[in-house]
Amino acid sequence: MARQRNIKSSFIKTPSPFFTFLPVSPFTSLLNKFPSLRIHRPYSSSRPRSYLFVFFLLILLSLLGLSLLRLVSVSQNPSPCSSFLTLLSPPTSHPPFASLSSKNHEPVVLSWSATMPLPAHPVSGNATAEEAEFWAQPDGEGYRPCLDFTIQYRKASAKISKENQKFLVVIVLGGLNQQKNQIVDAVVIARILEAALIVPVLAVDRIWKDESEFSEIFDVDHFKRTLQADVRVLSSLPSTHLGSKPTINTQMPNNVSPLWIRTKFLKELNRGGVLILGGIDSKLSKNLPLDLQKLRCKVAFHALRFVSPIQELGDKFAKRLWIKGPYIALHLRLEKDVWVRSGCLTGLGPEHDDIIRKIRESQPKLLTGRLNMTNTQRRLAGLCPLNALQVARLIKALGAPRTAQVYRAGGEPFGGAQALQGLVEEFPNVVTKEMLAREGELSPYINRSSAMAALDYIVSLNSDVFFPSHGGNMGRVMQGHRAYIGHRKFVKPNKREMVGFLEDTSISEAEFRSIMKKMHKRYQGQPEKRTTKRRSRDVIAYPVPECMCRHGVRSLLRS
Repeated sequence: MARQRNIKSSFIKTPSPFFTFLPVSPFTSLLNKFPSLRIHRPYSSSRPRSYLFVFFLLILLSLLGLSLLRLVSVSQNPSPCSSFLTLLSPPTSHPPFASLSSKNHEPVVLSWSATMPLPAHPVSGNATAEEAEFWAQPDGEGYRPCLDFTIQYRKASAKISKENQKFLVVIVLGGLNQQKNQIVDAVVIARILEAALIVPVLAVDRIWKDESEFSEIFDVDHFKRTLQADVRVLSSLPSTHLGSKPTINTQMPNNVSPLWIRTKFLKELNRGGVLILGGIDSKLSKNLPLDLQKLRCKVAFHALRFVSPIQELGDKFAKRLWIKGPYIALHLRLEKDVWVRSGCLTGLGPEHDDIIRKIRESQPKLLTGRLNMTNTQRRLAGLCPLNALQVARLIKALGAPRTAQVYRAGGEPFGGAQALQGLVEEFPNVVTKEMLAREGELSPYINRSSAMAALDYIVSLNSDVFFPSHGGNMGRVMQGHRAYIGHRKFVKPNKREMVGFLEDTSISEAEFRSIMKKMHKRYQGQPEKRTTKRRSRDVIAYPVPECMCRHGVRSLLRS
């Protein structure tokens, strides 16, 4: 019943009358972007010279505005990497906008800002060589965001951004980061179908049981503004379509292409006007046309911004850590459902393993693929989460000092304090959002798992170093987001290669450190092309080369 309530309240409402975009001239947008350039009419009729002065001042400001406009509009310029200029401004100082020409409705200005974290700390002069190496950021090799869409894409936007006959409703499932991935694909599917998108519905997940709506987690207005040159986004179905018989599809095969989507849904969508989709998680092909790949990055790294109360609280937590020095964010995947789904042993003893085994046997559908593999085979294949002790050994081997601040993201570990013992003994400065929060700060988010996960995401994005102990949606999104904002250090454990050394008691600690450093030298957040190894990689995790390109500073300034 909760799920039905959520779905109804999210997109079947009395519509707002303001569904059309207001035309905004480039100069008006410029004045909105730079309030200091606003012109006030002088109140005086006795000084003719003042009119002459104001006349010349208007001309001067107009020329200045046109010059600045050329700088702002480079984000739609085909020059490579030109949109990086928009990332040079503070992340929240200027909301994104897209100005539409009143003559041909083509987007002539598109400016947006990605969520930019606190700067990484410089390496302290008191640090040892090993510690300095650990805190050092990877070489970004000159890669910068470049979301320059093609002329064909921008021409098509004139019609798509005004669509008022076809509407797409998408119901997304899972935890926060799984929902984010589905929202990204929902926007892309709406673009493929040239349909208006109703703000996605966050369904109640059977594990997380969070009844939060989209507007309680994400900034809806920001989402609409950022995408208004790509897809028309509405908060609810217009009254003209409330009586329509929708086409409903909750099953979709894997790796579907834009052609498949148009062939499957376009005819019925044109006839009925409303399409409701569910079950789209990871179904859309990872290999899309270049413009659609860029759109994915635009949604993930620009449009999906958390609502102000969540963002501001997450920023407070990050600053409370950052002001004391560099810190590590560790996404420790030790929750009960992770052990159930992975098919692995917890390492906490027979009693805990027996609890997981009984849940797994009673709900076999929860176990993710490769059903014929034993626990040992899964572990040796690198499919099991690293436990707290294994994570601590790896972090220590890579050079982290014992005094390092460690922020632990994620849910409550199965086994409680016992599950964390190996980590806390090695790194005593382990903190969580609950420990960073002051009295009453977390009260609005009790039993709201998505908001809690959002706080973890914000603090993790601001960290100097990020470690995921296991795969998953947060690890993939964080990998791509940290790359997109400047290739912040992201250590991806090579579980398949390291598991044998973790279990080998014959090697010394010095030898173990040497092996781990060599093994992870290429897994620390350096630029890695999506197409280097396999084409099935997600552009959200690997934004190079579709969403980031290499550019020299001189060329950037010339553009």
